[in-house]
Amino acid sequence: MSNATIYTVSKLNQGARLLLEEGLGTIWVEGEISNLIRASSGHLYFSLKDETAQVRCAYFRGRRNQQNTWTQGMQVLACARVSLYEPRGDFQLIVESLEEAGLGALNQAFEVLKAKLLAEGLFAAEHKQDLPAYPRCLGVITSPTGAAIRDILHVLARRYPVLPVVIYPTLVQGASAAGQIVKAIALAEQHQRCDVLILARGGGSLEDLWPFNEEIVARMIFNCTIPIISGIGHEIDFTIADFVADVRAPTPSAAAELVSPDGEGLQAYCQQIDVRLTQLITHRINVKRQRWQTLTQRLRHPRERLQYFAQKLDEQTHRLMAAGQKLALKRAHQLSLSTQTLQTLSPYATLQRGYAIVKNAHGAIVRSPTQVKANDRLTTTVYDGEIVSRVEGE
Repeated sequence: MSNATIYTVSKLNQGARLLLEEGLGTIWVEGEISNLIRASSGHLYFSLKDETAQVRCAYFRGRRNQQNTWTQGMQVLACARVSLYEPRGDFQLIVESLEEAGLGALNQAFEVLKAKLLAEGLFAAEHKQDLPAYPRCLGVITSPTGAAIRDILHVLARRYPVLPVVIYPTLVQGASAAGQIVKAIALAEQHQRCDVLILARGGGSLEDLWPFNEEIVARMIFNCTIPIISGIGHEIDFTIADFVADVRAPTPSAAAELVSPDGEGLQAYCQQIDVRLTQLITHRINVKRQRWQTLTQRLRHPRERLQYFAQKLDEQTHRLMAAGQKLALKRAHQLSLSTQTLQTLSPYATLQRGYAIVKNAHGAIVRSPTQVKANDRLTTTVYDGEIVSRVEGE
């Protein structure tokens, strides 16, 4: 150990970098762009890969052609210097220039499936379902431990915390993820607890997002009777699932924004409605109160009505009795006059003055001597009795 050279980590990484740069120099490498990151400085960081390996690359703004747009999955030829990033000890290529070498295998598969499903009408607008304005229950199909579910729940807690959420956990990356996503959608369809679904995951490379480009996932989304919002990756990321879904959101957080009503806005609206209803009810109460007061002033107490009718009854009774007395006096006077007339015309009054009525044996009144003959029996009625006589001669 006394004769051995001891390196610090910095010296080791520096020596390795010099060996790589001097030993290999500038080379041409062909591969597929993956894990592309566009830094705010304008630099590009990505990996070049083939079927079995990958290498990290840095393409600085001063070197790259501003007219070229490099995307995930592109097959490129890179002219680069082999180097090492000393602070992390990362083996990397410093890209001097890039040339397009054709689309990568995944990108080709993406375009082929996209064209196929487009021709079948899976992307057509007439097949898109409307989202409910006020969902009763939201289903989220995503990884239960990923950032996407945290972002969604955070947005919902801020905008519409009363919305129930059912999480259908699934892998969102890897070879078995597509099958799990299909099963999760089928389970949500079977339960029918939710009236809208969010299919979500965070950002990633084309490989990371590939489960959402699988045909079985696309057809399951298309056949689902529950509206589905896709919130996959970042705004620049597009998957087949985005084209088939009823609504595409650029991020999981944006998907949560789309599906949730604005709770604060609803609360303000409800407060306005509450104030308006209070005003209307108060106005109606005041109108009814005024009407009641008017009727109260016009309405008499039952006792007053009874007193009024009692007085009216007394008045009618008095008038009836006065009319009865007047009628009785009138009838009495008429009776007196009639009595006097009867008395004047009565035969008894004539008899009282000395006259008599003579009747024969048959009860007929004798008015002339010629009506009788000798020995006829006669009855003479005077004022206070009768005299029976017999005719002696003519």
